Amino acid sequence: MISSFPGVRRNARRSTVVALTAGALLTGSALAAPAALATETAPAAQAAAAVPTISAKGAFLLDSDTGKARYTKTGDTRRQMASTTKIMTAAVVLNTKGIDLNRKVTIKQSYRDYVVREGASTADLRTGDKVTIRQLLYGLMLPSGCDAAYALADAIGTGSTEAARTKSFISKMNAKATELGLKNTKFDSFDGISQAGNNYTTPRDLATIAQYALKNSALRTVVKTTTIKTSATSSTGATRTYTWHNTNQLLGSYSGAFGVKTGTGTAAGPCLIFAATRNGKTHIGVILNGSARYTDAAKLLDHYSGVSTANTMKLRQLPAGAQRD
Repeated sequence: MISSFPGVRRNARRSTVVALTAGALLTGSALAAPAALATETAPAAQAAAAVPTISAKGAFLLDSDTGKARYTKTGDTRRQMASTTKIMTAAVVLNTKGIDLNRKVTIKQSYRDYVVREGASTADLRTGDKVTIRQLLYGLMLPSGCDAAYALADAIGTGSTEAARTKSFISKMNAKATELGLKNTKFDSFDGISQAGNNYTTPRDLATIAQYALKNSALRTVVKTTTIKTSATSSTGATRTYTWHNTNQLLGSYSGAFGVKTGTGTAAGPCLIFAATRNGKTHIGVILNGSARYTDAAKLLDHYSGVSTANTMKLRQLPAGAQRD
């Protein structure tokens, strides 16, 4: 997702299904935090000279099996996170008590108006269509649909108005961050579009959120999907087919990759939450503000899995008209 602040020129993109703008960029700067690490570090067992050099301003790699940090680069420095925000959106939805993934939600015109007004990435959800919570999760995580994020926040939040419900949902996101013990993460947005710039995290915190979210089998199924075609009932009773492509180009490019989420913004830069299993080792990682985010991820995964494929990796190409994030 590429979000927008006042005074920032919006950049047009094309939607997966029809042409819609897909995102003006976040503005602002990295947010200073205590205990920021100034240099790249790694476990003592790894030779210092062998640790890969990466483009990212912030990065973190977590051993998913042991919960131990394998790599950190300014891992506790606060930075904006753009659409990687949506991993928490999904986590809150899926961990809502009594959630019914087959519950149908009617798409409102206000969701479409929002993505046009903000120049946001979109799943191109059509007004009046009835889609399930499960389908909205695919629309959220694959094409990075801010309309899908709006629909989920409106459906899961509480209150008598859309504004109240979406505010309630964001409060749930912050409550979950507190529950997870994250002191350097704050959400003021359900999708990463932050008017005040108070939507931030650290590489370490975001890896913790991803590890928590990926405990849900439904989400693991969603984020490893490269393309999906799914049908919904339109306002006239006709069948509409949505085709969504995953913006995460590590999928289908790096052997063993199974997620997780991209994000891009002016202040945030290119971001990536990634996860992969190689040589029997499963890692979850985060790249914040990395100009070569996919190569960065592959280098880290290679190094700590004992393989060597990053230099020969060819990225899966997205179809013309697919969302980029």
